[in-house]
Amino acid sequence: MGRKNALTLRRTRKLALTEGIMAGMLFGTASILIRFLEEIDTFSIAFWRLIIASVTLVIILAVLGENLRFSSITRNLKDLTILGTFLGLHFIFFVSAVKDTTILNATVLVNTAPIFSMLISSFLFKVKPSRLALVGLIISFTGACTIAYAETSPSGFSSNIRGDLEAVLAAVVEGFYLNFGRKTRSNMPILSAMLPIYVIAALIVGVISIPTGHTLAVTLKTELLVPLILLGFLPTAMAHTLYFSSLSNLKSFETATMALLEPIGATILGIIIFQEIPQAIFVFGAFLVLLGIFFVAKEE
Repeated sequence: MGRKNALTLRRTRKLALTEGIMAGMLFGTASILIRFLEEIDTFSIAFWRLIIASVTLVIILAVLGENLRFSSITRNLKDLTILGTFLGLHFIFFVSAVKDTTILNATVLVNTAPIFSMLISSFLFKVKPSRLALVGLIISFTGACTIAYAETSPSGFSSNIRGDLEAVLAAVVEGFYLNFGRKTRSNMPILSAMLPIYVIAALIVGVISIPTGHTLAVTLKTELLVPLILLGFLPTAMAHTLYFSSLSNLKSFETATMALLEPIGATILGIIIFQEIPQAIFVFGAFLVLLGIFFVAKEE
């Protein structure tokens, strides 16, 4: 009986790791797609990617023939509202960072989320990482920094402090989002949790945009509409849903560590779309990221 339960736990953890890894790779599409949306302001991008993600989940529910668990949503409405607020703020800060600093700076700094997540998890939720998980996190983060170094221009990192600060704030908010999300994920089916989170996040973005004077207009230009729809589908509806789902059997900082795959995914897309060939040191950095994730995966 004990052996059977252990195998079940390992299979479940393996599924959660698979979800986290898939999410991390899909996150790499975000900065690439935002690059095509320079004409659209931060709030409109954040708002419409959330609306598109919400519509996507409604379609998935319809195709699967599943119903929203309204009773579960009602019971967890307070937590869902908190999570939606965190996610809305995360999108505002991240999209702003991509616009106000280099894509490289924004991607690397937002990937400090595992560190903030681990600190929040340790001090607020008393969930301590094992030594192996801690080593894995450090190795993966070192790999992300190596990738950043490999892609830095001769003039060095951007000195745009505002954009860099926005990226760090996006990482801090993500840390809170993941830590608060573990309980909700254990209490609710993933689609019934994520749909209200996306809707609430969109409402938060809309409310915050009012004092700034933004109209949240949507473009009908094909060259802008296509990447906007893809932004709502790939790194949002797919990646963020898988990301949150992995919290079922991963600690918050373990899930956050999976997101360190983002620069690898972005670079692969850069090769395919922009023919941007990375330096050899990038391969070493990518190896460190994957090695660190292996240690985190072996934490149990």
